[in-house]
Amino acid sequence: MKNQAAQSPYRAYPYREVPYLLNSTPGRLHHAPLAFAHRGADPARENTMAAFRRAVDLGFRYLEIDVRTSADGVLVVFHDETLDRVTDGAGRLGDHTWDQLSQLRVTAATETNPADDPKPGLGEPLVKFEEALLALPDTHFNVDLKDSEAARHFAEIVDRHEAHHRVLAASFNDARRQRVGRLVTKQVASSGGWVSTALMVFLGPLGGFGKLSQRLAHFDCVQVPIRQTRVPIVRPRFVERCHRAGLQVHVWVVDDPAEMHRLLDMGVDGIMTDDAEALAAVMRARSVWPQTVPHED
Repeated sequence: MKNQAAQSPYRAYPYREVPYLLNSTPGRLHHAPLAFAHRGADPARENTMAAFRRAVDLGFRYLEIDVRTSADGVLVVFHDETLDRVTDGAGRLGDHTWDQLSQLRVTAATETNPADDPKPGLGEPLVKFEEALLALPDTHFNVDLKDSEAARHFAEIVDRHEAHHRVLAASFNDARRQRVGRLVTKQVASSGGWVSTALMVFLGPLGGFGKLSQRLAHFDCVQVPIRQTRVPIVRPRFVERCHRAGLQVHVWVVDDPAEMHRLLDMGVDGIMTDDAEALAAVMRARSVWPQTVPHED
């Protein structure tokens, strides 16, 4: 991998070293933009092991996932509050035990491994966060905490497996992210929630951006859409202010290659996508692909 093409000319401020963010530390991805597979970047099999393995096989090192807590306290990789949209189940995920959830399938999926699945041909099974963390030991997980109990279970799992350098705690709710920080035995990376980000967007231009971000909370990046409703967020001045405050800027969810190139030229530090092949091709064109760990044969 050649990193000469990875460093944006707009990046005038040095990266603050964060172990989770491999572009901030010496190594193959130093100063390279990061590629995130959003829910595995396989919409038909979102948040399943099949999607995750495909993304890793394509060269992704970072997976963006969502987690929710089952009725019996199991941290499950799943986005929606209810099961109806993507599974053959119904009702709130939090009202079901893991034994019940393990019988469900992501119904949009058509591929499965019969050796691993007791219900072959019916879609992909749901997966525990802990299982995904252990199954993909070289992968980094950007974890969106979807309910209040998720913070406690997330912290327990990360501590138990000493995976602090492999996870980022994210949530629209700043309190959940802050709770993780109080619970873990070692610091984990985190991104700002909606309140923090909104203050940066609207108050940042008034000055004192660095002090503002430090006062709100300690976090390492902002993960934002290009725009929220009609309000543009990711613009050159916003990116520059974040960099000046020591924060990386990761943008979601971007599927258009031209838009990916435009954002990378602007200086953003990471892109999340649902189109794994498109982002892989863009990163390959910029000589920062694959981002997975090279293994000797």
